Amino acid sequence: MDPSLILGLVLAFGALIAMINLEGATVGSLLLPAPMVLVFGATIAVGLASGTLRDALHAVKSLPRAFRGERRTAQSTIDTVVGYAEKARSEGLLALEQGLDEEKDPFLRQALQSIADGTDAEDLRVLLEDELTSTAARNRTASRFYMTLGGFAPTVGIIGTVVSLTHVLEKLDKPDTLGPMIAAAFVATLWGLLSANFIWLPIGGRLQRLGELELERMTVLMEGMLAVQAGAAPAHVRERLSALVSDRSPGRSRRREQPAETEAHEDLFS
Repeated sequence: MDPSLILGLVLAFGALIAMINLEGATVGSLLLPAPMVLVFGATIAVGLASGTLRDALHAVKSLPRAFRGERRTAQSTIDTVVGYAEKARSEGLLALEQGLDEEKDPFLRQALQSIADGTDAEDLRVLLEDELTSTAARNRTASRFYMTLGGFAPTVGIIGTVVSLTHVLEKLDKPDTLGPMIAAAFVATLWGLLSANFIWLPIGGRLQRLGELELERMTVLMEGMLAVQAGAAPAHVRERLSALVSDRSPGRSRRREQPAETEAHEDLFS
C-alpha cells in the first residue's frame, strides 16, 4: 500500500487547522451545513451531468484504489516474467499453462493462455495492445471524473456565496447581523476552493498517476511475454525489461548506453 494520498491529505488539512488556530478562529465556524451541502451536492451533481452514469459508477469503484495505491509494480513484474522465461527455456512453452490457475493477474493469465494455445506472435501483440488501450481508456475515465469535480467546485462555491450575499442584502435593516452573515456567505467559496484543491484534484491526479504505472507494468508484461514466446534467454529478458521501467537504477541506465550490447539484445526480440 502506498499511503501518499492519505498522508498528503492529512498534512493539507492539518495545515489548514493550524492556520485557523493561529488566527484565533475556530474550526466550527467553517463547518456550516448549508454551504457544504450546496458545494458538495451540486458539484457531484454537475459532475454526474457532464458525463454518463456509467462513468460516475466506474469513478466511484476506482476510489478505493486511489487510497490503496498500486499493489503490483513494474519492477516486481520483471521477476515474474523472468521466472516464466526460465520455465519456458527448460520445459517448453506448453509448460506455461501449468501456472494459469495460480496466476491472479488477468492480463498475464491471458498472455500465458495465448502462448500455450500457440497464438502467433503478431496476433498476440495485437491482442495485448488492444487490452492496453481499453485499460488506458478506463483509467482516463476515472481520473477525468474527479478532475471535472475539481473544476466545478470553485464555481459552485462562488454561486453559494452570491446566493448568501443576496440574502444578506435583504437584512440591511439589521446591521448587527450583517457581519456574521457576510462571513458565513464566504464559507461557500472557501469550501469550493478547499474541496477542489484538497480533495477532488488530488484524487484525480492520483488515479492518473496510478493509471500510468499500471500501463507501464502491462507494457513490461507484454514485451516480456513476447520475448518468452520468442525463446529469449532469461538474463536478456531481464535486461530488456529493466530498460522499460521508468524507475530503474542508475546502473541499469548506464548499461543501456552501451550500443553494441544493446544491439545484441535487441536482435533477440526482432
